[in-house]
Amino acid sequence: MKILIVEDEIKTGDYLKQGLSEAGFVVDIARDGMDGLHLAVTGDYDLLVLDVMLPGLNGWQVLETLRRGGREMPVLFLTARDHVEDRVKGLELGADDYLVKPFAFSELLARVRTLLRRGKSGTEATVLRAADLELDLLRRRVTRAGRRIELTAKEFALLELLLRRQGEVLPRSLIASQVWDMNFDSDTNVIEVAMRRLRGKVDDDFEPRLIRTVRGMGYVLEVPDCA
Repeated sequence: MKILIVEDEIKTGDYLKQGLSEAGFVVDIARDGMDGLHLAVTGDYDLLVLDVMLPGLNGWQVLETLRRGGREMPVLFLTARDHVEDRVKGLELGADDYLVKPFAFSELLARVRTLLRRGKSGTEATVLRAADLELDLLRRRVTRAGRRIELTAKEFALLELLLRRQGEVLPRSLIASQVWDMNFDSDTNVIEVAMRRLRGKVDDDFEPRLIRTVRGMGYVLEVPDCA
């Protein structure tokens, strides 16, 4: 799942991005309201973590613009402002939750997972499937043919990307930016190594094989017609 953080405090933003990334989420970060609004409108995010006091547009203005434009992604406000009227204002504008700084990361993570469980308009699928392979986004669990498969955070994010774009050949550059948050470097084999390990876990002991390499193009996860 993909999360956007809009936070102008560099240390706080980096702390949140690292923690949520280690929890298995794909995370982007913006440092001011204008950039945050642009990413929220143009990107496909499952959750927005939004500070109130931001340069340019404040968090209330960002949220109001998003809701007026019909964007329904869950929004968690983060702020040092603990006045009742501030919380009420945020909720009236369409925020889904409100967390006051300073906070424990474990509490933020719990709230993030609760909001994601509700999903966009409460209808978004939380389990991705291909043949007998299942990935549970909320419980961070993968099974195949009913057998539990243990994945690292990066392997989980990689499999999620492949399942979300099932049947589509994904170039290495896209995988690098979405899973590793980096530009593709043709001299590194990190993607090949990760893909080899993922295949070893989800394909080697099962039929049919779901993940394949498209030479010169990238990787695809799809259920063969014969299955």
